[in-house]
Amino acid sequence: MAVPVAFFAVFFAYPVTAIVGRGLKADGTWQFGRVGEVLSRPDILGVLWFTTWQALASTALTLLIALPGAYVFARFDFPGRHLLGAAVTVPFVLPTVVVGTAFLALLGRGGLLDDLWGIRLDTTVWAILLAHVFFNYAVVVRTVGGLWSQLDPRQEEAARVLGAGRLAAWWRVTLPALAPAVAAAALMVFLFTFTSFGVVQILGGPAYSTLEVEIYRQTAQLLDLPTAAVLTLVQFAAVAAVLAVHARTVRRREGALKLVDPAQTARRPRGTGQWALLGGVLATVLVLILLPLGVLVERSLDTPGGYGLGFYRALGSLDASGGTFLVPPLEAVWNSLRYALAATGVALVVGGLAAAALTRRAGRLVRGFDALLMLPLGVSAVTVGFGFLITLDKPPLDLRTSWILVPLAQALVGVPFVVRTMLPVLRAVDGRLREAAAVLGASPLRVWREVDLPLVRRALLVAAGFAFAVSLGEFGATVFIARPDRPTLPVAVARLLGRPGELNYGQAMALSTVLMLVCAVSLLALERIRTDRSGEF
Repeated sequence: MAVPVAFFAVFFAYPVTAIVGRGLKADGTWQFGRVGEVLSRPDILGVLWFTTWQALASTALTLLIALPGAYVFARFDFPGRHLLGAAVTVPFVLPTVVVGTAFLALLGRGGLLDDLWGIRLDTTVWAILLAHVFFNYAVVVRTVGGLWSQLDPRQEEAARVLGAGRLAAWWRVTLPALAPAVAAAALMVFLFTFTSFGVVQILGGPAYSTLEVEIYRQTAQLLDLPTAAVLTLVQFAAVAAVLAVHARTVRRREGALKLVDPAQTARRPRGTGQWALLGGVLATVLVLILLPLGVLVERSLDTPGGYGLGFYRALGSLDASGGTFLVPPLEAVWNSLRYALAATGVALVVGGLAAAALTRRAGRLVRGFDALLMLPLGVSAVTVGFGFLITLDKPPLDLRTSWILVPLAQALVGVPFVVRTMLPVLRAVDGRLREAAAVLGASPLRVWREVDLPLVRRALLVAAGFAFAVSLGEFGATVFIARPDRPTLPVAVARLLGRPGELNYGQAMALSTVLMLVCAVSLLALERIRTDRSGEF
């Protein structure tokens, strides 16, 4: 546990504490009265209210739309099922900037709906809610569908034989069994939408602001650190509460049921109703998932002179950026790939050690350590990024001019995915194998190399793939620390969208398409090597 604890202490707790301290300290004393002052302001109360109700609305809408999909992927066997499952997971690993850009191409000025029917939904809450459903659809399908596929269908059939109707049997037998998974999925969706940044920044306009967006505005634009510090503490408290409840639901889900092999529960649809349900889910995936991505690609090819690769060619020219960048925008692709590879290496070392520690220890201390590893998913990435700038500026950690600063910030987001991917596989390794190797004279390092590594190699590759994908799309912290001559893809997309002109818009669409394709290829490669299809990401 020493290396993960040290990593999080230096690169997470220290920067966040420093930002909060600068905001709430004056003349060496804590000014906790500022908390009440900030939280009593009408504009801040409006931000808190919008953040909470849009997260609740996004969660409810995601559950409503995604639960039928969870059932279809869990219970139906049809051609292309695994490929479609990978397709619905692509949005989850896409950067939020790309998600916002895709929906801007669909719903915004000059978008598909605007061209066809004159309908614009950007700068409305509906665009934000739909983008959140798009982003989190896979969370519900994978989490709930993974458990649903392992429930023994004979339990519900027995209830039907005893006289219960189809709805009553589902309500009394299946839903209580699924409740922990539904709760866990709902909590994760709420967490991701409560801390939403890129989607709201691009689609919401100045009228809508979540806590994360307001922290960015107060920090980067208004330089109001006291307000930003208070909002960071509020978000931290909310995230900690959500993660605590989520940990309890996960433990309930792990220990409540005796499960069966998913291959025994999936079958071809039977009857008009089941075929209609399958058709409805496929239509939902087509409209909600594939259409925005398709429109994004189409807009990247729609140049003033007709369809072509003009916007992609412009990415290689510094003159075409109109002074937006110090280097051609195409450099952002190589920068992002290099940063993401370095971040993946860091995340694998830190997350792998953390997962190994969690499999060999138990108790409250370890559960607290597990919760600590999840905090970067919810704590303000903006705060972390700005904290890097003001804390890692003195020897021996003067990293402001070092390229490693960006990968370190990205690795903070990648570590939780490594832990969540590795932990179930490591826990499944029979401890007697390690003991037998030790009795035969193997050192602890050789035991790991000869016993654990062969059994978890595939899970390690999956963890690396997810860490790479999420590192590639990290935006909240990177927007502060990426150097002007070394922008990342998400930062480059945001800069292009922030400048007027058809060329800038087209280049933003082209860069977003490149980023989407890299993430999609990574995910499809993971699907080929992933052996556990029970719902773990």
